[in-house]
Amino acid sequence: MPLRSTARTNLVDLVIEQMEGLIAGGEWPVGTKIPAEPVLVEQLDVGRNTVREAVRALVHTGMLEPRQGDGTYVRASSGFGAAVQRRLRRAGDLETFEVRASLERDAARYAALRRTDEDLAALRAALAERDRAWRGGDLPAFIDADLDFHRTIAAAAHNSVLADLYDHLSDALRATLQSVVGAPVPDSVRNQYDAHEAIVDAIEAGDAEAAERAALAHLSEGMAALRDGTGAGPDRTEDAPQ
Repeated sequence: MPLRSTARTNLVDLVIEQMEGLIAGGEWPVGTKIPAEPVLVEQLDVGRNTVREAVRALVHTGMLEPRQGDGTYVRASSGFGAAVQRRLRRAGDLETFEVRASLERDAARYAALRRTDEDLAALRAALAERDRAWRGGDLPAFIDADLDFHRTIAAAAHNSVLADLYDHLSDALRATLQSVVGAPVPDSVRNQYDAHEAIVDAIEAGDAEAAERAALAHLSEGMAALRDGTGAGPDRTEDAPQ
């Protein structure tokens, strides 16, 4: 979605709307730096003050983050996502995990009831990519593939609110996951392919109860580790992101 010249009355609001569209549409992905102020001024055909006010407003919502001497970065894909991230920063790991587990359980159930053939193909592809990333020994790629797999389940539930919540929750957890990248990973991670495949099999069979049971069984080990205080280390590499 290219930037376009803005010539209507409420310039700041219109610039904000364009920037939000670029972020939501993936033109400015989360974690990337937005164009410098002079570039925005030229492309939008507005004054510096208008650009600064628009950027300041998006910083206030939490969608953008200024970094001294470096530029301004995209922090969240929507104001809603930014609000979720702000709330999660005040939550403990167990609280966050419990919310994630509830969403994942419901996503699996609804996906079993509502999935399409296209959803199923996407799930199988995501599961295979997750396994390839693990076997390749690239832990950051594995984390990304694991998140994508569970996002695909949420998408197959065909509930946009649930999918948005899960997506923003996953984004908020990514920093925590990156902090343990490179730590030794327990053998239990190696056995997780079967647990994930069981979820997909249940979704394919249209068995909502089995899908929910498979999701909960997969989550139980990580939940127990967090509750007894043993999940603060590398075990969370597998359990936290999914």
